[in-house]
Amino acid sequence: MTLPNIGFIGMTHLGLVSGVSAAEKGFDVICYDPDKNLIANINELKLPISEPKIENLIRKNSKQIRFTSECSELKKCDVVFVAPDVATDDSGQSDLLSINNLLDIAFSETRPNAVIVILSQVPPGYTRSKQRSGKILYYQVETLIFGQAVDRALYPERFIVGSADPKQAIPEYYHSFLKKYDCPLLIMGYESAELAKISINMCLVASVSTANTLAELCEKIGADWSEIIPALKLDKRIGPYSYLLPGLGIAGGNLERDLATVCNFADHHGTDVGVVRAWLLNSKLRKNWASTILRQNLLVNKKDPLVAIWGLAYKENTHSTKNSPSLATIAQLQDIRLQIYDPVVSWNESWHSKTKFCRSLMDAIDKVDALIIMTPWPEFKQICLNEILERMKGKLIIDPFSMVKVSDPLNFDVDLYTLGRPPIKHLMNSTKLQKNA
Repeated sequence: MTLPNIGFIGMTHLGLVSGVSAAEKGFDVICYDPDKNLIANINELKLPISEPKIENLIRKNSKQIRFTSECSELKKCDVVFVAPDVATDDSGQSDLLSINNLLDIAFSETRPNAVIVILSQVPPGYTRSKQRSGKILYYQVETLIFGQAVDRALYPERFIVGSADPKQAIPEYYHSFLKKYDCPLLIMGYESAELAKISINMCLVASVSTANTLAELCEKIGADWSEIIPALKLDKRIGPYSYLLPGLGIAGGNLERDLATVCNFADHHGTDVGVVRAWLLNSKLRKNWASTILRQNLLVNKKDPLVAIWGLAYKENTHSTKNSPSLATIAQLQDIRLQIYDPVVSWNESWHSKTKFCRSLMDAIDKVDALIIMTPWPEFKQICLNEILERMKGKLIIDPFSMVKVSDPLNFDVDLYTLGRPPIKHLMNSTKLQKNA
């Protein structure tokens, strides 16, 4: 059997990455979006997303992938994935208007025997509610991660597929597509698959919330969370791939959406979600971590300080600022003069009125009283502590993700704060006291 022709509808992050990855797997791919300007930009490699490897894969597979705003092209496809990013508001509620519109296009513009697959994340019950007579409809769980999306799309851990009847065989065109990825295939009912995605993210949130809670305790009692993590990963009940690094609250949009969905369903059906609301509260508190340290160690005794912030994206290797801890911190510092740098994200004047957006990370720290590193971009690790302190006027560095490497804190006149361990300032004072005793 020849390989099926594959279509993707919706050229935001999910659809674009998935389509390019399918072409890399050897399929002929049609990527459709009704936005003509978006398609024109993609064809000129002016991509709407920042994701490692994606530009090179588009160039490499240019003969196998077509970007178009002509919906009639979808009639050439055997399998069509409806894959727009589903936007969320600040409370994690999904806006389903875009996927509703694109799914209508899929139903009207595909052949009767074409398989239509909803790839976007939707609430349980959505796919079943969209069934239409004479149309073949499936739901497939996406597990892409910003900054790692291409690798996750090319080498999935497993496929989770939701079906109207899990006992029925998947159509051959769709099955041949899935087999090409050589990974386990789990077939279940629509609602189980939709909830499986949420379940995965709930377990991740539980791990991160545990790490955040204990990392905060480490900062107060002299323990080091980075020393504890290996012990946890060697426990088979937890595992080597567990999410155990502390962070600055839940960000990105997807996890927040899943927590909101679970709370909404629980409220409707009368089930308990007290632990979920505790996770949400913990996340909210963690987003105050950097600004709290800044206020306690600089703002209380310094008039008109100048503060540098490295990083705006909610995580490294992405352009996304959805629920970014950096923007949350900036919002808490509206009266403070800021110098900001991010290698990918463009500055928005509405975020802060007293800001200089700098062209380089070193320019951003010129003569500042404090540096806050809010996104763990790889390039931030390349700058040594000496270089940073030479450009700064002050000595306060708030480095939640331990980007600044310090071999011997006693050799540096610096106050360094990192998630999950006591600040170096306190370690220096403690050591001096011990020597004088």
